[in-house]
Amino acid sequence: MPSVDAVLFDLDDTLCSYRRSGAELLSLSFDAVGVEPFFTVEEYHERYDEHLGTVDGMAALRERCFADVAGAKGRDPDLGRTVARAYAAERDQSAVEVLPGAREAVDALAGDHHLGLVTNGPPDMQREKLAATGLEGAFDVSVFAGFDAPAKPEPAPFHRALGALGVAADRAVHVGNSLRTDVPGAKRAGLGAAWLRQDGAEPGGDPGPDYVLEELADLAEPPWS
Repeated sequence: MPSVDAVLFDLDDTLCSYRRSGAELLSLSFDAVGVEPFFTVEEYHERYDEHLGTVDGMAALRERCFADVAGAKGRDPDLGRTVARAYAAERDQSAVEVLPGAREAVDALAGDHHLGLVTNGPPDMQREKLAATGLEGAFDVSVFAGFDAPAKPEPAPFHRALGALGVAADRAVHVGNSLRTDVPGAKRAGLGAAWLRQDGAEPGGDPGPDYVLEELADLAEPPWS
């Protein structure tokens, strides 16, 4: 591909991750409400994208997802909303840890690349995580997909970020961990896609990534150089 002028990053599980998993918090939430678990965190995540951008803020988004899952399970949607409120009481958006090599990768690329953030999620939630990482000043533009633009894997949030940076899509790369949203979204938008491998997964599917990163430290010497 042509010389790369801009690098866009995903946030969740690319630059940072929660200290407590969603599965752990969901279990605690069922305990707090006093009911046996009746859905999994994966079933919650499956509902997430369909409601992204339809409400203001993460709390309302989660309540809508939990209510939908409860209804699909034959349970009262209000019970789902109650579990969602218990989950919110447990979740601290600032309780994130920066993934190994993230700061070093961002610092290494900042010298000769424009940097942007393209992340699915409500701005209030994502900004709190970003502030906790100490990386909020590293990006020239941040796009909260699902709110500022349609959610990844739609190409619109990538185009929005690159428009703000004044960089053509074929001179940009997106770095992310998701084969469902990051890689296909970047490719549809005309960017190169660098995929951060997790849990030994293989980069199957079409389109596939242009680059496979074993860790973010691999970006200290960009594979597109």
